[in-house]
Amino acid sequence: QLVAYEVKRMRAEEGNKQKILRHIKELAEKLYKNENPYPAVTMHKVQKPTEGCHLRLHQKPFPHLDEGTVQWIIDQATAKLQTAPPAVRAEKKCMVPSGPPIAAIMERNGSALANSARRLEVVRNCISYVFENKMLEAKKLFPAVLRAMKGRAARHCLTQELHLHVQQNRAVLDHQQFDFIIRMMNCCLQDCTAMDEHGIAAALLPLVTAFCRKLSPGITQFAYSCVQEHV
Repeated sequence: QLVAYEVKRMRAEEGNKQKILRHIKELAEKLYKNENPYPAVTMHKVQKPTEGCHLRLHQKPFPHLDEGTVQWIIDQATAKLQTAPPAVRAEKKCMVPSGPPIAAIMERNGSALANSARRLEVVRNCISYVFENKMLEAKKLFPAVLRAMKGRAARHCLTQELHLHVQQNRAVLDHQQFDFIIRMMNCCLQDCTAMDEHGIAAALLPLVTAFCRKLSPGITQFAYSCVQEHV
């Protein structure tokens, strides 16, 4: 319905924050009513007996219940239930027109898609510079790469690019290269969510056991020793 009816209104409100907020509040109320169609039922709380109450000497006997009164209360409740409206709200089906073409709405999102493509390009370029030992260029791009790691696509791109370099037998790095790659991996894992555990984190596992540096003759340090603290 928003797409069909509200596009013009949303465009008209673009410059006015108060109108936008009012519109958002209206939408929020509609959504809330849709999720909570019935008012909350108040529950009667029965107090728990206090500790040690069973040890008291002067306990009042539980009053005798009158069978006729109890039955009358039950009958009244049953009668109310029978006349009550059905609990499930009947769905009103309606046809919603298609509204303006999707392209009109996607115009704004075009820049976001371009931004995403640029971020992936920055990640690829930075990794290429690291492996080509162009450290000055890599340093310039590095802050942008770390920012890009907030996005899932960039994290996925990092694992793919590193995997390509492992396949090309470029896993043994010098100290500076090793430092760059470790910082990228740490940042990538830092921003991983539980959803990424079997995707991005799993894709990094074979990589952290492949990338390494020679500390001295016969002593090799692998990448996992620097990233193994992540959950």
